[in-house]
Amino acid sequence: MQERNGRVVVYGADWCGVTTSTRQHLDDISVAYEYIDVEKDAAASQWVKDQNNGKEMKPTLDIEGEVLSAPRDYMLDDALKRHGILA
Repeated sequence: MQERNGRVVVYGADWCGVTTSTRQHLDDISVAYEYIDVEKDAAASQWVKDQNNGKEMKPTLDIEGEVLSAPRDYMLDDALKRHGILA
């Protein structure tokens, strides 16, 4: 899998409602992110499984090395604050 340069990377699938909701939340709070569709990227799919005990949890986020799996918006906001991405 190629090196990811984004501070926030969202791994998910276009058909996944939770992925869509998480991406919309990030858009609403004006946080830039890189989106990786695990349906189209086998290496990304494997990375997600490696982070989630073999399960392809959608979405899985990488926030500067901190991994969140299907987080609620408040959990995502807390992580973004910890990393200085969200005030």
